[in-house]
Amino acid sequence: MGILSSIYDLWGLVSALVIVALVVVVAMKMEKIRQQQTALDHLKKSLEEMDEQAKLIVRTDIELNKTQEELNKKITGLFALQRLSRAISTTLEETQVFDRIEDSHLEDIGFEKGLAFLYKENDKKFYLVLKIGYTQEEIEKITSSIDWDFYLELIKQGKAISSISLSDKGRVANINKLFNVRCFVAAPILPKEGNKGILFVGIESEDTVLTEGDEEIVTILANQVGQALENVKLFEQTWQAQQELEKKVEKRTQELREALREIKLVSKRKSDFVSAVSHELRTPLTSIKGYAAILLSKKLGEIPDLIRERLEKINRHSDELVHLVNGLLDISRIESGRVSMKCEPYDLNEIINVVLDLLGVQAKEKDIQLSAQVDKQLGSVMADRQQLERVLINLVGNAVKFTPKKGKIIVKAISKNDMVQVDVSDSGIGIPPEAQASIFEEFYRVDNTINEEVKGTGLGLSLVKNIIEAHKGRIWVSSKVGHGSTFSFTLPQVPK
Repeated sequence: MGILSSIYDLWGLVSALVIVALVVVVAMKMEKIRQQQTALDHLKKSLEEMDEQAKLIVRTDIELNKTQEELNKKITGLFALQRLSRAISTTLEETQVFDRIEDSHLEDIGFEKGLAFLYKENDKKFYLVLKIGYTQEEIEKITSSIDWDFYLELIKQGKAISSISLSDKGRVANINKLFNVRCFVAAPILPKEGNKGILFVGIESEDTVLTEGDEEIVTILANQVGQALENVKLFEQTWQAQQELEKKVEKRTQELREALREIKLVSKRKSDFVSAVSHELRTPLTSIKGYAAILLSKKLGEIPDLIRERLEKINRHSDELVHLVNGLLDISRIESGRVSMKCEPYDLNEIINVVLDLLGVQAKEKDIQLSAQVDKQLGSVMADRQQLERVLINLVGNAVKFTPKKGKIIVKAISKNDMVQVDVSDSGIGIPPEAQASIFEEFYRVDNTINEEVKGTGLGLSLVKNIIEAHKGRIWVSSKVGHGSTFSFTLPQVPK
């Protein structure tokens, strides 16, 4: 019994140990299972996070692809717009602006169909100017059913619409049905001058998606068409203005020709009249002067002093009249071409010295310093010596006349571009600016005290001008009141 008790005690002990061991093993298993569950939960959570990241990556990739496609589409559209812009900007007719828009242009910007209408204010009506992708039957259906007031309002608002931006979905459906498209863009054509209109483009295919970028591209295209139409209008206005100007110029030119013919005719008649009258005056003047000379010579007997004084006045005034008549005849002959200049090479320095020597006595009487400055390298001039001396005598004589005592007169000559320029400068009273433009006219005399005291015909400078122009030269004056005057003229120079 003691042995059995010991065995039972040992068995109990072993059982207890086994149970303890089993409890320990179970506890360890449970801890491992818990750890594995924790790891599994962590793994599951990681997998879920990875799944979300993968989905985000996929969505991002899809968005990037979509954005890239949209960007490529925009770039393609912009290149197409550039080509189309070059095409429509080189035409100068309204109809050709739309003729230059082809099917390929619409395809390049992503559309299959296109229409354009221009509204003419005079007719209060829209006119079809562009048709792409439509049959004539479809066009007739559209033009007979379209709500024109809606598109007139669109032009007034100046804003494009599309099937994605138009809030009235019922109208979107009606437009799609009428124009036989799945989506569309309609943009106003708004030139600053000329006919305004509507550009309509649409997509029929189910594979093409309309985006806001498409609406922007169509708006740009409509603006380019509007600019092209404005350029056409401006060209037409410019061309019409040019035509009107050419007509006016032609008309005015014709009037000027007629006026010039009249002036030449009047000038010829004036010259002929002056010449005829001068010739008619010469005969009685010669007789008057002759009879006065005979009486003064006392061939017919002695005459009283009072009568002699009257006869001397008759003789003196006769000389003045003869001088006036001769001047008029000379001017008339030169103007009519009846007097030809016998131009030969002459030494200008010699001619100037001869004239200064001739007028030196008059200058000396007024204590006027008279001198010449002629370029030593100056060659000969082509001139009629007698007429050239006449010009210099007249100009230097006037300078002596209008220069006060102790004044200066200088005659200069220099070479300028195959011509010789002669300047006769004085320190006289000068010429007012308002008189300088008329000083070379016949019978014109400057209003000053010297002219009031000294009589003259007013023909000298007119004769000088005609002589110089007959030599293919020109004459002009520069002067300032109180500071003297300079008369300048040119003559052809003999080539060296």
